[in-house]
Amino acid sequence: MQSCQRSATFSPQRRSECSFTWPLIISSRLSIVFRPRSKVAERGKQFSSGKKKFNMDPKKGMNYLVENGLLESSPQPIAEFLYKEDGLNKTAIGDFLGEREELHLQTLKAFVDLHQFSDLNLVQALRQFLWSFRLPGEAQKIDRMMEAFAKRVCVCVDTCYILSFAIIMLNTSLHNPNVKDKTPLERFVSMNRGINNGGDLPVELLTKLYDSIRNEPFKIPEDDGNDLTHTFFNPNREGWLFKLGGRVKTWKRRWFILTDNCLYYFEFTIDKEPKGIIPLENLCVRQTVYSRKPFCLELYNPKSHGQKIKACKTETDGRVVEGKHQSYMMCASTADERDSWIESIRASITKDPFYDLVSVRKKKVINQVPQD
Repeated sequence: MQSCQRSATFSPQRRSECSFTWPLIISSRLSIVFRPRSKVAERGKQFSSGKKKFNMDPKKGMNYLVENGLLESSPQPIAEFLYKEDGLNKTAIGDFLGEREELHLQTLKAFVDLHQFSDLNLVQALRQFLWSFRLPGEAQKIDRMMEAFAKRVCVCVDTCYILSFAIIMLNTSLHNPNVKDKTPLERFVSMNRGINNGGDLPVELLTKLYDSIRNEPFKIPEDDGNDLTHTFFNPNREGWLFKLGGRVKTWKRRWFILTDNCLYYFEFTIDKEPKGIIPLENLCVRQTVYSRKPFCLELYNPKSHGQKIKACKTETDGRVVEGKHQSYMMCASTADERDSWIESIRASITKDPFYDLVSVRKKKVINQVPQD
């Protein structure tokens, strides 16, 4: 600084050199100080954006993180990201881990290994495991995830698998207010007979597990967010169908989303809230014929012919009212599309996938012949 202050005594050429020295130095220093910070901030924004994309679509979000060099495309770093990173939607984590591609399977194994199950009994281990994500709704995804858990926790994988599901079902029975028939201890013991390589588990063990669930229900993580948008991140199926009105018999094009055993329909794909919601419980679906509409399907209640289906719709003034339909008639654009919708809806109507999964595994265990 002193050399510049004395520059009046320099020659014109020297003064010219000095006058350009400080801007160059400042420019150089600014590049050293601010450019790295700018890069760090930009990477932080990219990472935050990647997390949001993951919450909206797990596969696309993960691809974004990998393609931008924010995450290595291998099981261990992806598992650590899913297990440790704040702000991730736990439904999205569950859906990603449940996929059947090899990277997802290896990531699931690494994810389960990150849990500290040492010195925990089965209920305690399940509590920890089921808090780190939300179980997806698809039976095959559930099967893969519970299989991975059983392999990590127990030597007898099939026994652990069946007992884990029995505990989850017990939790639902005892603590879901919609379940009126609460499972007693005797039934819990009975439903687990023969699962220990064809033999029975000790009643004392089952009693301790029962008491643990009765005294403290599982904490199931809630989805992040306050609107219905999160319900529709990973639907079983979505697409345009024409819907016949309940009171006024006109066909209107609606965007349908099938998820969580409900059929939602919207006027536009960008709408956050549906025009109507049709719970699929106790309903059936079939192919049907309608005048000048060749590819129709119908939702109906086989036990309540002539009665309105329990559903709701949003009126133009914003009021939510009961639906007017005794059955719901929809029309697809092709026969293949109609048949695909029927198949997807039937799969969603079926009873809790837990029961089917456990039934298959239980038959395998009980029918095993003990080896001498």
